[in-house]
Amino acid sequence: MPEISKNVRDASETPRWFWTVFFILTIIVYFFGLTIPFVGPDEPRYAQVAREMFDRGDWITPTLGGFNWFEKPALLYWLEIAAYYIFGVNEFAARIGPALCGLGTILSLWIVGRFAIKSMSAANWLAMLGATTIGILVFSRGASFDVIVTFPITASLAGFIVYELNERRPMLALLAFYFFIGAALLAKGLIGAVFPVGIAAVYFLFARRWPSRRVFLSLFWGIPFIIIVAATWYLPMYLRHGDEFINEFIVRQHFQRFTSNKYQHPQPLYFFMWVLPLMTIPWLPLFLIEVWRDIKRVMLRRGQEDSDSHSTLIPRELRIFAWSWLLVPLVFFSFSGSKLPGYILPAVPPAVILSAAAMFDLAERHSYITKTVKVIATLTLLVVVTLIIFFLPSFANDETDKWLIEAADSKGYSHADVAGLFVISHNAEFYAAGRLIRDDDGKQHKFYGTHEIKQYMEANGIRSLLVLLPNDHAAKLEHVNGLNSRVLSRNRELAIAVVTLP
Repeated sequence: MPEISKNVRDASETPRWFWTVFFILTIIVYFFGLTIPFVGPDEPRYAQVAREMFDRGDWITPTLGGFNWFEKPALLYWLEIAAYYIFGVNEFAARIGPALCGLGTILSLWIVGRFAIKSMSAANWLAMLGATTIGILVFSRGASFDVIVTFPITASLAGFIVYELNERRPMLALLAFYFFIGAALLAKGLIGAVFPVGIAAVYFLFARRWPSRRVFLSLFWGIPFIIIVAATWYLPMYLRHGDEFINEFIVRQHFQRFTSNKYQHPQPLYFFMWVLPLMTIPWLPLFLIEVWRDIKRVMLRRGQEDSDSHSTLIPRELRIFAWSWLLVPLVFFSFSGSKLPGYILPAVPPAVILSAAAMFDLAERHSYITKTVKVIATLTLLVVVTLIIFFLPSFANDETDKWLIEAADSKGYSHADVAGLFVISHNAEFYAAGRLIRDDDGKQHKFYGTHEIKQYMEANGIRSLLVLLPNDHAAKLEHVNGLNSRVLSRNRELAIAVVTLP
């Protein structure tokens, strides 16, 4: 392994206390501000699914509003349930698992540097870039599945490349490869196995060599090991729900989501081509530099090592592996019929490795590079803290229904059912749990007119009903014959009103 240059090593200028302080600050930032109200449709739904499992003492069947909810596997729910036992049922408990997975992703990058590159300095730089990459920072703060699957995929592939590049061939690294594939299956389904195995296969293809005999033989114990880990949830789910589980979770949530636009998330083929680079901010220039250099080298068919123009710190095998790791999810999700920004998060760690390669190369020629990176990384964490303190709470307050529900409850309507007029509020799944009006299939019912509200109340003998509706429709509700209504509270988009029969 080539020696790390003095500028990159920066031993005299980066004392141990700096790394200690920086990583303590990182941990603080990742746990800071997790108590704000849920925003978006996913956080409150997933937190509520976990709460229902927690209330029932059931670690197997996910439900929402008492109806089976088989969209995602159980790992996020397990983390939330465990946190509910420790911290109570609240936003912080729902988000601490994703925050830990974000830190686990950073630790996995550190392990790549420490045991694949075999350099403590490289490990620290990789972890620093990973910790301050906007994609990892943002998704580690939300109670959603994207970072939950990114961590085990990253840990699995870290184990694989450590095994491949360490001449001692540590069996613990190979064991981690298979164990975390099983954990990734528990995190988000089949891609948890497809990505690590596919990335390893593409790596051998790009490297133009066959896996070692030991890797081949490991399949005989590794595949059963994956099955054992994943079976902790899949087996009892199948035994309990049979074909319903297979049809909903495997067929609809995997194959139909990939091959169709059934779930209303269409985007063009090139969508992730620009989303992924944006997720590398503030290291986007480093990432683009490395992408351009590697493309140019391939097009010019340059030598294997490129020692004249490329960092000697990142070995050729790790660069090939990083590209394999980045391209497999990028190509896979580009052809998906459903696209959301978080889908591409598993490709951010290899983008960090490529960004680090550019940084190491520039630092070998310019001593100011490492100083600049340290300043930008530290400022990034401080900016995040500033945004959490001064901006995020007001944004969340405008987007959440929490305060609307609490305002109505404080005025004596804490037991009233909650309906949506012209809207479906997924945010209310958590804050108005057990009180939402649903259709026979368990989905929230959307009322399309005030006359429907009146008919529903009369048919069900309801005297008082809370109604969530757009602000611009609130005035219309006050002029419906046969109903008394009063707006109780508003946020930027919605109002909550109490409706009573005379």
